Amino acid sequence: MLQITDLVKRYGAGEPVLKNLDLKIEGESIVSIIGSSGAGKSTLLRCINKLVEPTSGSIVLNGTELTALKGHALREARRKIGMVFQGFNLVDRLTVMENVQSGRLGYISSWAAIMRRYPKDDIRHAYELMERVGIAHYANKRADELSGGERQRVGVVRALMQRPEILLADEPTASLDPKTSEQIMQLLRDLSKELKLPVLINIHNVAEAREYTDRIVGMRYGRIIFDGLPGELVPEAMEEIYAGVPSQDRQQGTAPSAALKAAT
Repeated sequence: MLQITDLVKRYGAGEPVLKNLDLKIEGESIVSIIGSSGAGKSTLLRCINKLVEPTSGSIVLNGTELTALKGHALREARRKIGMVFQGFNLVDRLTVMENVQSGRLGYISSWAAIMRRYPKDDIRHAYELMERVGIAHYANKRADELSGGERQRVGVVRALMQRPEILLADEPTASLDPKTSEQIMQLLRDLSKELKLPVLINIHNVAEAREYTDRIVGMRYGRIIFDGLPGELVPEAMEEIYAGVPSQDRQQGTAPSAALKAAT
């Protein structure tokens, strides 16, 4: 279970990006976070895996208080948090297998990683996961030879190689065409159920959030102002989350109007 309590993130002396935020995620549910640009969605995910340091508050993952960790203890805790990125974050010159095995860097020695001496169990598990997501036949292909959807599947497998206790996805479909986006969202949904893995997705496309996630969290100006089932996201709730954003932009994930962006 992920338990976030009274979370605040402030950059410098400005207005906090996250304001006394509370959120609980448990079980194998897949939860989406929606909201306009500047709402704090990406900052929330980066606070959870401590890519940025929270200003105050508590983040507890299965009994471990993440905000208090430093050094080796923090590195060990990060093993339990898988991360899928919008821009894939692959090393283009490396093969698919080598990129996938980077998900095990927290578990093997530096020498083994440099020499690419991966444990046999890790190689076997990588092939199993790659087979599951349909990229096993690309194991020895360079990452820069793949399509966007294939690259994102590599990113998903890399995250799963950590054997995480929660999977975070920061706009995982933003760089993909509509059909591929749907395939990736369905894949994340299926894997969440199969692996009994909670998944937290920051997403702009409200239609995909409604279709593929079990619960939707709406953010505005660093606060959670909606938390419910997809069917409960009625027009009034949408208006509160996206006040001033054209409805077409909400569905397609495009940037909000200049006026709203300036306000956030």
